[in-house]
Amino acid sequence: MAALPTTLILSVTVFVATNIDDLFVLLGFFADPMFAARRVVIGQCIGIGVLVLASVVAAMITLAVPHAWIGLLGFAPIMIGSRKLFDVWRGKERGEEELGRQSSRGTHSQAITVAVATIANGGDNIAAYAPLFALRTGIDTTVIVAVFAAMTIAWCVIAHWMVHHRSIGAPIRRYGHRVLPLVLIALGVWILHEAGTLEWVRAA
Repeated sequence: MAALPTTLILSVTVFVATNIDDLFVLLGFFADPMFAARRVVIGQCIGIGVLVLASVVAAMITLAVPHAWIGLLGFAPIMIGSRKLFDVWRGKERGEEELGRQSSRGTHSQAITVAVATIANGGDNIAAYAPLFALRTGIDTTVIVAVFAAMTIAWCVIAHWMVHHRSIGAPIRRYGHRVLPLVLIALGVWILHEAGTLEWVRAA
């Protein structure tokens, strides 16, 4: 087992390095009045949990997934972003009563949407987590997973705080849900490019 401080520092560093982009996506979801904050947190936790579980399994069975295949997940945020962009373009503005009905009617789909966006953006997470887990003992892996869980909650708290900040909260709430579709589409394209999926498809 590695020294506990070393494992903690390594865990925090890896999480921050692989989830900086997720922070901006969370800002958009929290700023979207159609998304309940609790469902955003649940979706983010599910997404990170799936990525960690997939990384642990990959490390255990030494499964080598071609990077280009992981990049195919980039189509998910592109489709989600395109749909939300279409909604914004149509000017789907709802009153408070309608927002309340929507938040109670679509809570499960909200969490799933956030989870899908998180998982789709997780190619670099899996690439970093799998070898990290493969080189650690069971106790180290437990510590790392616990740190990742705490950091996931911290990420949600930071994003929610920024959205409701006295100075920067208002513009984020005003424009965040309009910017979110563009962020998701750009995220998907970036995933496809970074993973080499586009080149792989052209060469196929």
